[in-house]
Amino acid sequence: MNSTSLSLDSSLTVFASAKINLHLEVLGLRKDGFHELAMVMQSIDLEDQIEISEVNNGQIKLVCNDKDLSVGDDNLIVKAAKLIKRRSGLENLGALIHLTKNIPIGAGLAGGSSDAAAALVGLNKFWKLKFSEGQLEEMASDLGSDVPFCISGGTQLCFGRGERLEPINVSSSKMGLVLIKDPSVSVSTPWAYARYREINGKNYLSNEVDFEKKRKQLREVSWLRELGKYDPPPLMNDLQTVVQPVTPAVEQALSFLVSLNGNLAVAMSGSGSGCFGLFPDFDSAKEAFDSNRKGLQKCGLQGWCCRLSSKGIRLSK
Repeated sequence: MNSTSLSLDSSLTVFASAKINLHLEVLGLRKDGFHELAMVMQSIDLEDQIEISEVNNGQIKLVCNDKDLSVGDDNLIVKAAKLIKRRSGLENLGALIHLTKNIPIGAGLAGGSSDAAAALVGLNKFWKLKFSEGQLEEMASDLGSDVPFCISGGTQLCFGRGERLEPINVSSSKMGLVLIKDPSVSVSTPWAYARYREINGKNYLSNEVDFEKKRKQLREVSWLRELGKYDPPPLMNDLQTVVQPVTPAVEQALSFLVSLNGNLAVAMSGSGSGCFGLFPDFDSAKEAFDSNRKGLQKCGLQGWCCRLSSKGIRLSK
C-alpha cells in the first residue's frame, strides 16, 4: 500500500521534523531515576510524513514504507494513537496511518518521538477532538522525553528529563547543516546514559538549587538570541564524550564532517549515532556535501543536507 491510494476526501497529511541537540548537558539524577538534563534542541527540515485516513471499525492500523520498522503496539505512533483515543473517551474512533520514513532510525534525531507527536497532533485534528497544545504536550510526556518538544519544535530549552520546555525567541537563522550516519550502527540510549553515569556519576549535582543554577546559565548564553549570526554555537554533548571513544562509526562521521570545507562546528546528536556539521548557510552546506558524495559513499555513510526549522509538526494545508 502507498499514500496515493488514500482517499483525498477523508485524509490528512502530517509532517514530523527531526531534531538535533545544540547543547546536551547531564546534570545529575532525579528522584524518579531519570537524568536531569539541560538541553537546547533544534528542529531541522528532515521530515517523516504521516497520512491519516478514516476507518469505520474503531481500529488503529499502522503501515510503513520501511519493512524493518515494527508497526505493532510497540511503535510510538500506535501508542500515541491509542493514548489520545483513550483520553477522548470515544471508543468508536479509528484510523489507518501510513508512515513514510525519511528520518534515519537510531540516529539521535528523535524520529520515533517526532512521529508520535505527529500522530497526536494529526489525530487531534482529524478526529476533531480540540485538545489544546498544552494537553497534547502533557500526553506526549507520557510517551517519551523528546515527544513534547517535537510538537511545537523550533529552538527550545529543554529541562527535566527533556519534557520541561522553554521556547526561545531567536532571530531566524540561515545556517545549514550536513547530517551523517552509518546506516548499520545504532547506539542504545539507556546504555549511553548508564555509561556516562558510570564514568561521571561522582561529579553529578544532587539538588534542585544546583540544577536551577545550571538552567539559569544556559538561559543567559548570548549565542541563543542570534543563532549563527556572528559565531557558531559552542556545541556541547556530554553523551558524545562516552559514545565517541567506543563507537568507530561516530568517530568516523565526526572526522568526515571536520574535513568538510566551511564547517563551523560538529557534534553528535542525542545519544548518536547521527552526527552533524553546521555551516554558515544552506548553500555552503550543500556545496560541501555535493563535493564529497563519493567519499561519503566510500566510507559506507549516509548523508543529508538540511536547514534549521522553526517548526516541529506541520499539518498539510
